Amino acid sequence: MSREGLAGMDRKTELKALQAALRAEHAAVYGYGVVGGRIGDERRAEARTAYDAHRARRDALRRTVRTLGAEPEPSAAAYALPFPVPDSAAAVRLAAELEDRVAGVYSDLVRATEGARRGTAAESLREAAVRAARWRGGSVAFPGLTERSRTSGDEAGATSPGA
Repeated sequence: MSREGLAGMDRKTELKALQAALRAEHAAVYGYGVVGGRIGDERRAEARTAYDAHRARRDALRRTVRTLGAEPEPSAAAYALPFPVPDSAAAVRLAAELEDRVAGVYSDLVRATEGARRGTAAESLREAAVRAARWRGGSVAFPGLTERSRTSGDEAGATSPGA
């Protein structure tokens, strides 16, 4: 295959991974809306900070997709949750799950990108892993990889924070 053909395939792979990350961020923003409505006062500021971080990442991904000449995937009107969230304890579990799923998608984006975009994806993966550890009260050995094996084929909650 020609060098141009390989570059085109790499660009398609990168764009696909960027769109998957965008879908995951849409789902995380939605999910944090639920978390914020159920979380106790003692962790409300933490939930708000995470919500704002995911909105910022979502907006940056939209700009990146447009820069590459594609149309950013829109958010869904609603997303299925992985379990009922009737109280603060469930909201904390949901927040950890959202971060795990986002970390999985960013691990794919790290693999699919180069240069500055890879650095940004790695930073996003790290931030999601740190937030997941804070919500959970502990960490996992390889953030983003465990989540990918658990949700194989699901794009780490890109279509829903819990499906």
